[in-house]
Amino acid sequence: MPTSPPDATDTQPTKQDGRKRRWHEHKIARREELVEGTIKAIRTRGHEIGMDEIAAEIGVSKTVLYRYFTDKNDLTTATMMRYVETVLAPRIYAAVSEDLDEYDLTRVAIRTYVETVAEDPEVYLYIMSNSSSASRDVVADSERMIAELVAAVLGERLRLLEMDSGGSVPWAYGIVGAIQLATHWWISNKSMTEEDLVDYLTMMVWGGITGIAQVSGSPGRFKSRPHPLLPDDES
Repeated sequence: MPTSPPDATDTQPTKQDGRKRRWHEHKIARREELVEGTIKAIRTRGHEIGMDEIAAEIGVSKTVLYRYFTDKNDLTTATMMRYVETVLAPRIYAAVSEDLDEYDLTRVAIRTYVETVAEDPEVYLYIMSNSSSASRDVVADSERMIAELVAAVLGERLRLLEMDSGGSVPWAYGIVGAIQLATHWWISNKSMTEEDLVDYLTMMVWGGITGIAQVSGSPGRFKSRPHPLLPDDES
């Protein structure tokens, strides 16, 4: 028995879905190209660059940018996400994954963060000076990701030493927040050398870690002890 030819209405949704999928894939790829072009433009012209300059540096019209990005905040958020995903996060992950003793691991992690920001100061300052609620969310997500990574490493090391690891999460957030804020201050004025900044931050963080270790991570032990600013033999 001969079969009836397919109804035209049966194939129409499939064709429309295919076009939508291809446009979606094209839009994602084009956005990525434009974000890469934006990063290069910022590195070339500085963090105070505007949309007109970004478009000119990439070699497209501003209309093209607005075809793929809602506004400047949308482009800034996409730029921040690319920076975190392809530059900052991989370097931090690699740093804290190194097989080092606790002190060297602390210094390497701090140096990696400072060096990463210092190598791309214009991109960093562009993101921070053009922050919207969406891009602030990306910054917060990146800080949360790094803090949770530090908390995992810190907690593991404390447990291996049979110490109380209960404070690992707040300690990690405190460490990451302090380093991020100090590095932001430094990149904005460069009133000391990069090496000095790493030295000072390492001193602060390591001093906190050794203080935690001295009481085996226990808040009870910490509170029960005297807290002189200097040891007796140095006062």
